Amino acid sequence: MITVVGTGTGATPAGGTDWRGVSLAVGARRHLEAAGVPPGVRRVVLGPLAPALDAVEEYLAAGRVVVLASGDPGFFGIVRALAERFGPRALDVRPTVPSVAAAFARAGLPWDDAAVVSAHGRDPRTAVNVCRAHPKTAVLTGPGAGPAELGAALTGTGLPRTLVVASALGTPHERVERLSPAEAAARVWPDAVNVVLCLDESRALAPAPRALAGPYRPPAGWALPEEAFEHRDSMVTKYEVRALALARLGPRPGDLVWDVGAGSGSVAVECARLGAAAIAVERAADGARRCRANAAAHGVDVQTVHGSAPDVLADLPDPDAVFVGGGGRDVESVVSACARRARRAVVVTLAALDRVSAVRAALDSAGLDCDGVLLQSSRLAPLPGDVLRLAARNPVFVLWGTRPAPEGAFS
Repeated sequence: MITVVGTGTGATPAGGTDWRGVSLAVGARRHLEAAGVPPGVRRVVLGPLAPALDAVEEYLAAGRVVVLASGDPGFFGIVRALAERFGPRALDVRPTVPSVAAAFARAGLPWDDAAVVSAHGRDPRTAVNVCRAHPKTAVLTGPGAGPAELGAALTGTGLPRTLVVASALGTPHERVERLSPAEAAARVWPDAVNVVLCLDESRALAPAPRALAGPYRPPAGWALPEEAFEHRDSMVTKYEVRALALARLGPRPGDLVWDVGAGSGSVAVECARLGAAAIAVERAADGARRCRANAAAHGVDVQTVHGSAPDVLADLPDPDAVFVGGGGRDVESVVSACARRARRAVVVTLAALDRVSAVRAALDSAGLDCDGVLLQSSRLAPLPGDVLRLAARNPVFVLWGTRPAPEGAFS
């Protein structure tokens, strides 16, 4: 039997660790030192996981093994690897208070409505994008993905965020500090940081109790009617076009989507409603204002950048997907700049037939697989006499480029 003991952020599980019959103890050095491992029990300090699992397998045949971990080892912890290798029936898991729960408790907040993301041993961009998109996020930190890195990524976005940094939880040296992203970015942080809470403090409490844990549920529908957005002279991406664009962009939590030539920001807002971080780029000042107003009206966070593409794109973080609307004279250079940076997909809408070829070439030259369609729809419209006609909409070319997945990867 493998006994997996959570420790470090709260009360020790009742009865402490039972060392009877234990031949091997595995854990971080601080956990082994604090646990009072008896003489005669071999210790393995956790580093690379594979050698530790091999040692567990070797000693398991001879008796009990104890694995020490932080908080709840079933939550972004070692239980997954142990269950995969030895099976759930070989495990006796004894969790204590998870660090995320302890951090929210110190902040005096419930956390059933929080997004929780681990940046430990991972590229921090997913954590940053979740912090951009959600008003209440907990980030499990790691080397190169701590308060300074999160603060630097969030500084200057215009998004209202406060960082609550919880360090050395459950120890005499515990600290919980509230800072702006800029303040966090300017500090050098110790390795003892457990969790960073990223909060929009005006929305840190869900408006009503909910039955389903986690951040807000994605909407039941998308491709909202044009009337759902403030726009100028019907200059808004029509819902039929937006539906196809969203399908090809595939926005999801942890992603970042650019909406370039945003106009009303309808695509950016819809991506944000689906849980992605979104940046709307708009060169007209009144258009940028409409983007902000539409995001506020829909209760989502959209960073709005007032400026002209492609120049203004250079300072933005790399996107997963990009929507390019407008189709002006500089569309080829804008698409080229976006296609070089997009990790997954670029979607372009065009009214002018003459620009289709150049846009396809721009997508191809960036290594994207290009496809497209001419989208022409007719909506039902009333006629006198309580009858209906079909009202044709202007045709729109929708082109998209998709970056091929690495060989052996699944999309």
